[in-house]
Amino acid sequence: MEKIKIPNRPFGPFPVVLAGAEVNGRPNYATIGACGVVSLEPVLYISLRSTHHTTSGIRKHGYFSVNIPPVDLVQKTDYCGLVSGKTTDKSAVFTSFYDELGKAPMISECRLNFLCKVIQSIPIFDFELFFGEIIAAYANEQCLTNGQPDPKKIDPMMLMGSSYWSLGQSVGTVFKEGAAYKKAQKAETTE
Repeated sequence: MEKIKIPNRPFGPFPVVLAGAEVNGRPNYATIGACGVVSLEPVLYISLRSTHHTTSGIRKHGYFSVNIPPVDLVQKTDYCGLVSGKTTDKSAVFTSFYDELGKAPMISECRLNFLCKVIQSIPIFDFELFFGEIIAAYANEQCLTNGQPDPKKIDPMMLMGSSYWSLGQSVGTVFKEGAAYKKAQKAETTE
């Protein structure tokens, strides 16, 4: 299969999340596709423009939330990326909740939520990269299977190019697929 060179821009897939912070006493949410796992420790990163309204709230309070919206929230999720909290009050777009710490708003309609405490931030170009220790995680009870978050029930969105996509089907289990390949490789070399 021949490879064709394409523009060197991030294309995806990236998870779509709503980053939350309190700004001027109100919940504010920004739609981002720059979020992920940093290590095996409970740490997530998010990257926001330095000028975003949400960025100022994270800087001030030192906390942010990562909210995983299901595909049926695509319009509200896209709206939060389209308008700025500097000129539009986004606090009523979703039902916000706080845990007992009360540090950053989370979204009830999102089926999975993480509350993170900033442990480091790095300015990069015109963005700010925040590393946050997960200090609390919440899931809607109906989105659990055997006590674990169920991807199909959570129904997250992915960003690829300029489109939102839904999650497909499972194609394997982490560390089991590689173990099966390893076993097959070992069998081939002993024959």
